[in-house]
Amino acid sequence: MSEKNQNEPGGSPRTLHDGRDDGFTPLKPLDPAETESCDALLEAMASTAFAGRGLGEAASIVHDMTVDEDCRVVLTVSGAMTVAKMGLVMVRMIERGMVDAIVSTGALMAHGLTEAIGAVHYRRPEGVSDEELFAKGYNRVYDTLEMESNLNDVERVVHAALESLPKGETFSSEQLCRAIGKVLSERDEGPGVLRAAYEHDVPVYVPAFTDSEIGLDVATWAVRAGPEAGDGDELDPFARTPAFNPFGDLVSFCQWARAAPRLGIFTIGGGVPRNWSQQVGPYVDLLNHRLGLSLGSPRYRYAVRICPEPVHWGGLSGCTYSEGVSWGKFVPPAEGGRFAEVHADATLAWPLLVRGVIERLDRHDTD
Repeated sequence: MSEKNQNEPGGSPRTLHDGRDDGFTPLKPLDPAETESCDALLEAMASTAFAGRGLGEAASIVHDMTVDEDCRVVLTVSGAMTVAKMGLVMVRMIERGMVDAIVSTGALMAHGLTEAIGAVHYRRPEGVSDEELFAKGYNRVYDTLEMESNLNDVERVVHAALESLPKGETFSSEQLCRAIGKVLSERDEGPGVLRAAYEHDVPVYVPAFTDSEIGLDVATWAVRAGPEAGDGDELDPFARTPAFNPFGDLVSFCQWARAAPRLGIFTIGGGVPRNWSQQVGPYVDLLNHRLGLSLGSPRYRYAVRICPEPVHWGGLSGCTYSEGVSWGKFVPPAEGGRFAEVHADATLAWPLLVRGVIERLDRHDTD
């Protein structure tokens, strides 16, 4: 049948091909009885279809960019991943050298501090209204609760980190995150993302810094640390601005990216962390074009994203990897760029992927 001419309804003949003759890659049935590890399961999934194939291909890319000694990998994370108890997934990625920098939402880092100080999150109980939760000091994140008392304890850690910074100097989110990590490491109350990042020299950037509990902690610290109102003067808390400079993060991350022969990006969700990390190439292009410079523009060669949203809902921040090529953010596939999109809930796909890649790295180390 592969070479037999067939007539279509309009009478035009066509030749039916067999994919093997055209060099297509055949798919294979996934047999769970034959997969004895997460690594083997992911490898088998790469020969299936839909999100399973995407996850299997993503595992291959994450492994390859991890073992590529000339590649620096940035992990960008949005969503309530630490509230969802994914913090240790990030910690293990740091420990295994799968991550060289992190770009995150501030809320994600703030709630991650709960674990790092030995506090806990709780499952939302059935039948309790949000009004009652508020009255009792519980902040709801979908099906999980963060206690307000946890955030007060977190503030004390942030306060200690702020007090350790040089007085009278501006600071960036990366500098503050490093200072927080140092405090956590010295206190040794539990594992956490910022602690692991500090101990493994992984910079952490929070581009939308004021949109977070940590940002509010910094703002209240600045009010507390400011001069007292004089006799008859009323304290104006909104007249006191922290010495925070977000452009320090932009410059620092650009220098970090330009120092790498190759770049990889591993994205959970979308949002500001993803786009801020990817704009480093266009930023250098603008410097070259508008200032007459000739700097090398960093482009991402490896890219993996786990996100359940299609592009037209905006959950991907409106940019697929192929679209990003047109902005100068990624190396085109024709020039060696490797991309994988996994349309899945990160709490399902991310732990499986990381576990499988860790197994593959262990196998690589023993080969």
